[in-house]
Amino acid sequence: MNVHHINLCTMCPYGGTHIDGRGGGLATPGEMVCHALVVETNDGVVLVDTGMGLADVRSPMRRLGPGFVVLARPRLREEDTALRQIERLGFRREDVRHVVVTHLDVDHAGGIPDFPDAKIHVHRAEHAAAMAPATLAERNRYRKVHFAGNPKWELHEPAGERWFGFESVRAVAEDVLLIPLQGHTRGHCAVAVRAPSGSSAEWLLHCGDGYFFAGEIEEPPSCPAGLRIFQRAVAVDDAARVANARRLRDLHKEAGDRVRMFSAHSPSEYEALKTPY
Repeated sequence: MNVHHINLCTMCPYGGTHIDGRGGGLATPGEMVCHALVVETNDGVVLVDTGMGLADVRSPMRRLGPGFVVLARPRLREEDTALRQIERLGFRREDVRHVVVTHLDVDHAGGIPDFPDAKIHVHRAEHAAAMAPATLAERNRYRKVHFAGNPKWELHEPAGERWFGFESVRAVAEDVLLIPLQGHTRGHCAVAVRAPSGSSAEWLLHCGDGYFFAGEIEEPPSCPAGLRIFQRAVAVDDAARVANARRLRDLHKEAGDRVRMFSAHSPSEYEALKTPY
């Protein structure tokens, strides 16, 4: 099995060091990535998170919404979309048999329409939240245009053996698992992928938006003020989000040699992993 780490979009919200910890004042653009995985398996290519799609790049205000475009300030380029990067790796659209999404926010699920033949794996609670938003915040965060093409949903609930103490869901065979981490959204999940042979760790854990800053999984944890405020503001259940971030921190402390974890948006974590295995 081969695993490729790709960045589907760089976002540059204002806030400088309060966003990425790299310096600069409030008027300085910060940097956040959209870290995704392309996994080569015996059952075809598996894509973990989709970023924004081709149509989003071409019509961002209509498809992503002005709030996201103005606040996140994404650098939208066709060559950065999942489909174009997969093609550069030598695959076709049809080779992507499975798409596993951490959750259905625009920067994680906007590219779903680019893979109409793939099965879309998501936690059942997340699908329910996106299809029938219960609150104004949920109505604003999900964009129905991303789900209008009748995706081939594969809805999952926790079942089976636990994974390092976490509930788990077998999403794609035994090598790609959904790990429920509710809080950021109703059905937010991490995605565990078995690491290729020869890797230093046994598993890769894409934590989605379970945390945003690399220092959050260290002891003591650290996070720039702007990201702390943002995570608290957008969480559906902030107490659950904080509790699950603590569980990730414990996992890193107790099994960091076996599980290499990373968030969706940390530039430093992406830089350390971006070379394909």
